[in-house]
Amino acid sequence: MNVPNRARLRDTHVTLSHGGGGRAMRDLIDEVFASAFRPDAMEDQARLSDAALAEPGARLAMTTDGFVVTPLEFPGGDIGKLAICGTVNDLAVGGARPLWLSAAFIIEEGTEIALLRRIAATMAAEAEAAGVRIVTGDTKVVGRGAADGVFVTTTGVGVIPPGRDLATTHIRPGDVAIVNGVLGDHGATILAARGDLALSTDIRSDCQALGHLMEAVIAAAPGTRAARDATRGGLAAALNEMAETAGVGVEIEEEALPLRDEVKGLCEILGLDPLYLANEGTLVLFVPEAEAAAALAAMRDRPEGRGAVIVGRATGDHPGQVRMRTVFGGARIVDMLVGEQLPRIC
Repeated sequence: MNVPNRARLRDTHVTLSHGGGGRAMRDLIDEVFASAFRPDAMEDQARLSDAALAEPGARLAMTTDGFVVTPLEFPGGDIGKLAICGTVNDLAVGGARPLWLSAAFIIEEGTEIALLRRIAATMAAEAEAAGVRIVTGDTKVVGRGAADGVFVTTTGVGVIPPGRDLATTHIRPGDVAIVNGVLGDHGATILAARGDLALSTDIRSDCQALGHLMEAVIAAAPGTRAARDATRGGLAAALNEMAETAGVGVEIEEEALPLRDEVKGLCEILGLDPLYLANEGTLVLFVPEAEAAAALAAMRDRPEGRGAVIVGRATGDHPGQVRMRTVFGGARIVDMLVGEQLPRIC
C-alpha cells in the first residue's frame, strides 16, 4: 500500500465526520491505522497465504474477542496491547501458530487522535513481536456518550500443525498443572489505575503474547494435554472450566501459588481473592507428570515463563471440582464466581 507522503490529518480529536465515509475518514485510516499496520492493500478483505496451510493435515484455527478496558492506558499496556496479546493467546493455548489478525475500532466522538496513534503503534509493535500480521480491519465513529473512548474487536487466524491436538478432554488424573508466572497482576493494575480508591502501587499488568512460549513448551513436552489463558475469572475460572470439561478433579497448593506481596496486600485490603483476578499474560497448562520437568525448563528459558511453577495436579477424585490445600493444612473448594469481581477489565 502507499502511505501518504505528507500528513493530511490535522484534527486533534475525532469527530463524526471521521466515520462518514469521506476524505476525513480516509485520512484517519491512512495516517493512524494503515501507516502503523501496513497491510498489503487497502481492500475490504485480506487474502491469506502461507506455506503452513499447504502441510497435509494442517488445520485452521480462528478466534474473536472484544476489548473494553477502563482506563484505556495503564501501567504495562493499553487496550491495543490487550487486543493483540489476548487474541494471540487464545490461538496459542489451543496449539495454533498465530499468523493473521483483523482489528475493528469503535471510536467515540471527541477521542484524542494522539491516543489512537499510541494505541495503533502499540498494536503494530506487539504484532511484530508475536510474529503475526494485522491484515484487515474497520473503523466506526459514534456520538459522545455512545461508547467509552475506544472499543477494539480483533479476530485471529492461525494454523495447527499436523499431529498437534491439544484439548481439555485429554487431561488425565496425575497430570501436572503449571502456570508460567505470577497471578493477578493485570486485575490489580487496572483496579489501582482507575484511581477510585486512592491506591498507590508499582504493580504492572502482565499483558504479553504467549505464542512463542507455547511453541517452546510443546517442543519440549510433546505430550502436553491442554492449556488455557487465565483471563477474566483468573486461575480459578480457568481451572474450573478445564476440570468440568475433562471430568477430572483438580487439586492446587496455596503455598505454590506465585503471588506478589503487593497483589496479596491489595486483595486483603479490598476483600478480594487473587485466584479470581484477571491475567493477560498468564496461562495454565496440564502435562503428563513424566514431562513436567521438561515443560518447566522450557518455560523458564523464555522471558514469558521465567516464573513458571507447578501449582497442582489433576485427580480422579471429586470430578469437575477444584480444591485448594491451604497453608494451614486444610482444604477448601475453589468455585466459579457467579459474576465478575471487577468489570471492564479487558
